[in-house]
Amino acid sequence: MRVLTLDDFDLRGKTVFLRVDMNCPIDPDTMEIMGTRRIEEVVETLKALPESKVVVASHQGRVGNKDYTGMDKHAEVLQKMMNQEIKYVEDVIGKSAQDAIRGLGDGEILLLDNLRLCAEENYEFTPENAADTIMVKRLYKLFDLCVLDSFPSAHRSHPSIIGFPQMLPACAGRVAEREVRNLDEIMTVAKAPHVIVLGGSKIPDRIEAIKMLIQNKRADHILLTGLIGNVFMRAQARIKSPLGIKREDEVVAKAHALIGEYPDIFATPVDVAIDKDGERVEMDVREMGKGDCILDLGPKTIEYYSKLISGAGTVFISGPAGKFESKNFEYGTRELLKAVANSMATTIVSGGHLTTALKQEGLAGRINHVSTAGGALVLYLTGKKLPMISALEEAARRI
Repeated sequence: MRVLTLDDFDLRGKTVFLRVDMNCPIDPDTMEIMGTRRIEEVVETLKALPESKVVVASHQGRVGNKDYTGMDKHAEVLQKMMNQEIKYVEDVIGKSAQDAIRGLGDGEILLLDNLRLCAEENYEFTPENAADTIMVKRLYKLFDLCVLDSFPSAHRSHPSIIGFPQMLPACAGRVAEREVRNLDEIMTVAKAPHVIVLGGSKIPDRIEAIKMLIQNKRADHILLTGLIGNVFMRAQARIKSPLGIKREDEVVAKAHALIGEYPDIFATPVDVAIDKDGERVEMDVREMGKGDCILDLGPKTIEYYSKLISGAGTVFISGPAGKFESKNFEYGTRELLKAVANSMATTIVSGGHLTTALKQEGLAGRINHVSTAGGALVLYLTGKKLPMISALEEAARRI
């Protein structure tokens, strides 16, 4: 990674725009933060800026989703971790935010509200167009430096990630710097067979990544779970009812094409768990009725996947196996993580839900690399250049 770091600048008394990713798992019923690993990571970079005026910026959730919320609770968690006041403003680019930024003193920290309250932050841009957004044009003159430390969203071309580096000196924060260094070291020693365990719900991203992983010889076996597993089972005609997801026909057709092109690579669940009157009920996929909603893997699938994991040279796992936030349906996610931790392979665990589960199980120390990044890490392993990394490299070239 040919980029600048915090060590390349004297930041005493400087006002810093620090783009992080504190997008945390949120309990859909209580709206409380369930896992704080991504907030913990922010502390490392903030500790390296003790004499700067730091403005922390992050998103939380997607518009329309249950985890789309303000950042006030993130501010409370960060304040406890930092053991100092974290100023917070319910604004992003308006007068309140600008006044709060101008009012910062050396060593003070301000957290802006959810960046996605700004419509522009919900779209992808070219670097030039990102720099021309209202967000960037209103704020960049208030800062001396842009620090990008949002590796989990490094694959997004949003204004806060690729716009500010067009207008300001920019460098990587401690988390982004460490992520790329560690991953590059791991991938130089990674060996076959490569077993990829993919769950989660961001289907278009996952399908793109799957094809690239196969083509770049990073996937000998792909074990599918979660909603992406359901899409592939629908493509196999093993799930008869519509899944009710966006662009379903399109993504199922793409899954079907991948199965046809690479028939020996994919593994899908043979048994699953559903909810019946508030209870976990396990069944063979062939026994599922119309309207049954898959919420977790069944024991036969876990045993099957665990055997493939035990024979791997390299294992990469990203995304929960089901409705991990529910006690009744966390079993599959936890058992797969145990299988990964017990394997002799080089292991990489990716994503906020999985890092939370690892910590709860006390397994993090048995994994070669643990990353809160999900989709960004998957794409990085395919060899794809991520927009945030490109923006940092371009900023370094300019300087």
